[in-house]
Amino acid sequence: MTLDVDPPEPPELAAVDPNEYEDAEVAGGEYRRDDLEAFLREGAWEEAFAEWAAGSDMDEEDWRIAVDLGLVSRFDFFWDDFADRVGYHAPGLPEDWKERDLHPDLDSWGTVSAINAGLTELGQIVCETLKEEYIDWEAEFEAPDDLPDFEA
Repeated sequence: MTLDVDPPEPPELAAVDPNEYEDAEVAGGEYRRDDLEAFLREGAWEEAFAEWAAGSDMDEEDWRIAVDLGLVSRFDFFWDDFADRVGYHAPGLPEDWKERDLHPDLDSWGTVSAINAGLTELGQIVCETLKEEYIDWEAEFEAPDDLPDFEA
């Protein structure tokens, strides 16, 4: 399935400690957000968005709701030096979406699930694009010398 929409502007990355997210655990304190934000603006965002949209299960209505709610601007990307990867936090709709009456066209768990899953997939593709095609630095973390040798 293809989602035929224009890519939004890349998110501005805030100075949030990624360990505050429920879905992230990051060692270190240099998250390189300025570098990542520059890469997003230089084309990584559009490239990843195009790849994601070409295979997304979200439809135009789901996407419009996500955009109306400003979810895309709440993405966060950060460098995880310990894991030598780009980490991310994808925005999503809360479990109490119905009680909060977040959007007039948000009326089913299927739509909520499609939006949350779609944004998670977009975040993952952005991370992969950044790591594979834009980042040229190496992780600075060096494992201690006293780690056990697990070779068989």
